[in-house]
Amino acid sequence: MNPSFLLGGELEVRRVGFGAMRIVEDPDEGRSVLRRALELGVNFVDTADVYGAGRSEELVAEALHPYPPGLVIATKGGLGRGFQERHRDARPERLREACDESLRRLRLERIDLYQLHRHDPEVPIEESVGALEQLRQEGKVRLIGLSNVSVGQLRAAQSVTSIASVQNEYNRGLLTSEDVLAACEADGIAFLPWRPLGEGLQSPAEEIRWLLDRSPVILPIPGTSKVEHLEANMATVP
Repeated sequence: MNPSFLLGGELEVRRVGFGAMRIVEDPDEGRSVLRRALELGVNFVDTADVYGAGRSEELVAEALHPYPPGLVIATKGGLGRGFQERHRDARPERLREACDESLRRLRLERIDLYQLHRHDPEVPIEESVGALEQLRQEGKVRLIGLSNVSVGQLRAAQSVTSIASVQNEYNRGLLTSEDVLAACEADGIAFLPWRPLGEGLQSPAEEIRWLLDRSPVILPIPGTSKVEHLEANMATVP
């Protein structure tokens, strides 16, 4: 089993990353978890602008900036935050605003992987992804990813630009994205399963091992708010 993956054909990441959604539950512990993750060899951190209404991105910067060489940071935009009227908002103008806000919170000049968090039914996915491609051309985004998409939506996005990753819910007990995984494997696209531990019927290490063995393009991103849980998650990772 290859312990690393070349994301977008450009960025080498360890195949087990860290999902930063839960670090907002206890900011002090969250910062400790992030620092410990890097000590354990994690070099891929995934967050989103809606996690804690932007607080997760701020904590990533507080804990890890200035970022060490080789650390890949991914975030997402396209869902409404706080008191916004739209639950999904992937209009090109909003995505541009969201990207700029994430750059500021993360203290970055360019986001390594920027993902469309969810397709907005009021906006053709080609328009949303087109906005991300424009951001890439402007140097604000390096690689483009998708989250919560079907194979059809993936193909529509690929008609606009190169897609480096897809992040869908996937675990041993929920295999509804098997067709998306197959498409990603065929095209060499990273597949980032969210909620990778599922119902926790097996140990975290066993669930992660199952995912790593399932496909060479799977990059699990288990998240936790506790250092001890992080260490358990990473216990048997190569």
